[in-house]
Amino acid sequence: MTPDLEQRIRGGIWGLLVGDALGVPYEFHPAEEIPPYNAIEFMPPSGFARAHAGTAPGTWSDDGAQALCLLDSLLQCDRLDPEDLMQRLFDWYESGYLAVGGVVFDVGVQTGQAFAAFRSGTAAVDCGGALPEGKGNGSLMRALPLAIWHQGSDEELVRDAFLQSSVTHGHLRVRLCCALYCLWARAVLRDAAEPWLQAIESIRRIFPAASPEREEFEAHIRPEAEASCSGGGYVVDSLRSARLVCQQETYEAVVRQAIRLGNDTDTSACIAGGVAGLQFGIDAIPAHWRAKLRGQELFAELLEKLVDRCCID
Repeated sequence: MTPDLEQRIRGGIWGLLVGDALGVPYEFHPAEEIPPYNAIEFMPPSGFARAHAGTAPGTWSDDGAQALCLLDSLLQCDRLDPEDLMQRLFDWYESGYLAVGGVVFDVGVQTGQAFAAFRSGTAAVDCGGALPEGKGNGSLMRALPLAIWHQGSDEELVRDAFLQSSVTHGHLRVRLCCALYCLWARAVLRDAAEPWLQAIESIRRIFPAASPEREEFEAHIRPEAEASCSGGGYVVDSLRSARLVCQQETYEAVVRQAIRLGNDTDTSACIAGGVAGLQFGIDAIPAHWRAKLRGQELFAELLEKLVDRCCID
């Protein structure tokens, strides 16, 4: 059955968190070391050298925690407020806010530098420039709640996608990837016939051909190009990896194939899992994965508020 709007929203949030947690123990391993498809679970097969070995199976990482920080900020402020968002992200980093058990066990280099800038008094929107050349996926991994929450125009969604990225990742290429991802997720949520192509068309409509944004988009993101994907931390690779695996026919296949790419497995499965959750709905996420996801009490109320906001007749 085609999922309704509420099922898609619940699927999106659950999908990104489950995907993230599923990918955590496989992080940093190349593709050839990842277990077979059917063996990918929260607890890897015996003998596999799992990443973050001290972290209990079913625990989301910085990806999920930052996505929840973004969702919490949007619901509290009723707008994208960069200062509020950055403070919540900083609270996660400093004290484990919205981390399972209050434990922070991973943070990207670029994000860490942005936090150092924020601590020194830099305005939130400028903190993402602390590493000007940085093109990591740290803002893409948390962006999905914005696409679900947002009720404005495509232009307004793109503006806010740029803003939410800027607090940790200010490079234009990263901000464009966040915008394309949010437009893609919005189109999936609305059950568009060709959501990826619709998102591309929106970017091209919003940014004129001669603009810096459009030139960056066409030269480096190349959204229609058939390109190999490595599941790496480079933002364009992450987006392409998600696009590739989201062509699978089930949520389970999407996240397992994302992890099978190796390398940044938690982020690949988080980014792709959120979109797959929107597409297939909450009931398509295997019940045993939902049951074993830790920290459910941390996002239950946030999810209900999001559903209430988006599903009012």
